[in-house]
Amino acid sequence: MDLILWRHAEAHVIKEGQSDLDRTLTTKGERQAQRMAEWLNQRMAHSTRIMVSPAARTQQTAKALDRHFKTVQALAPEASPVALLSAVRWPDASEPVLVIGHQPTLGQVAALLLGEVHQTWVMKKGGVWWLRQRMREGVSQVVVQAVQAPDLL
Repeated sequence: MDLILWRHAEAHVIKEGQSDLDRTLTTKGERQAQRMAEWLNQRMAHSTRIMVSPAARTQQTAKALDRHFKTVQALAPEASPVALLSAVRWPDASEPVLVIGHQPTLGQVAALLLGEVHQTWVMKKGGVWWLRQRMREGVSQVVVQAVQAPDLL
């Protein structure tokens, strides 16, 4: 199973009285999302399931892909890594899954799958970590397919 973790692009700072879910992308964030969407669209299978947090900034990031996506409450800010992995059916999903979400959850998922540790690894805004679960000689392994930052595109 491929699990692609995409942190939303750069968003505006929360304003007084504003809900965190209502924060939108900055102009720079819109450019980051577009560049990363182009990179992903060249590499992702057409069958990839795209699951997105309900936050405005993740919705905007997802729209840059110009593909169908599903909004999933379990991916909202402050979601647990266990909730995310359950939502994507890790490691049993038959198709690749792209999650567009938030820190610290995405970094915690990467740490858990790659290092089997409960830590928060840093994921750059707009960045992607592409992980693959595979079986080798009867042993389940998680390998890094790619790590990409929008500033490098």
